[in-house]
Amino acid sequence: MFEEFVDAISTMKEQEALAIARRLVDAGEDLMQIVERCSQAMEIVGKRFEAGEYFLPELMMAGEIVKQISEMVKPKTPGGAALTKKGTVLIGTVEGDVHDIGKDIVAFLLDVNGFKVHDVGVDVSPAAFVKAIEDYQPQVLGLSGLLTVAYDSMKNTVRAIEEAGLRERVKIMIGGGQMSENVRKYAGADAFGKDAIAGVTLAKTWTRRSL
Repeated sequence: MFEEFVDAISTMKEQEALAIARRLVDAGEDLMQIVERCSQAMEIVGKRFEAGEYFLPELMMAGEIVKQISEMVKPKTPGGAALTKKGTVLIGTVEGDVHDIGKDIVAFLLDVNGFKVHDVGVDVSPAAFVKAIEDYQPQVLGLSGLLTVAYDSMKNTVRAIEEAGLRERVKIMIGGGQMSENVRKYAGADAFGKDAIAGVTLAKTWTRRSL
């Protein structure tokens, strides 16, 4: 049944996937096994996205299915608590930029891939990012921006993090429409994510090393 479950999610058969999930939960199957199979399905979807077989609508649809399954599983965990997360990611759109669609997609996909995500919103000042790092202790920081004004804001944010003595604690990735490897170097970030899946992959790689 687990193979059918993974296939139903990765091919966006929503009703079938939810029905199988319900049967697995009702049968008392290991909840972590269910969650792990959801992650496996999202890995398949991500690879198909990278290969050009799937596009953003498929990516979001699969994510929505996994989110519904997660909500189904949570009440069955002790005290209804959230399942153990892979790591913590802080994400926000930098100062001077109010675009949030790309940021929201990345935050959503990080969440359904098992990360604890703190989204601090848009037009976030360097000082606000520094405070959020102190408050949430993330392993990964995602700086989002669509406009060219974001270049300097990203650089200023990284500098503020360095000045606060927090740079060694967090890996920083940037992303957004105008972002590139050259901007990454200019800002002093650790990596550039060309799309949402790249951002999730970076977060997985970095948190595996730090946890």
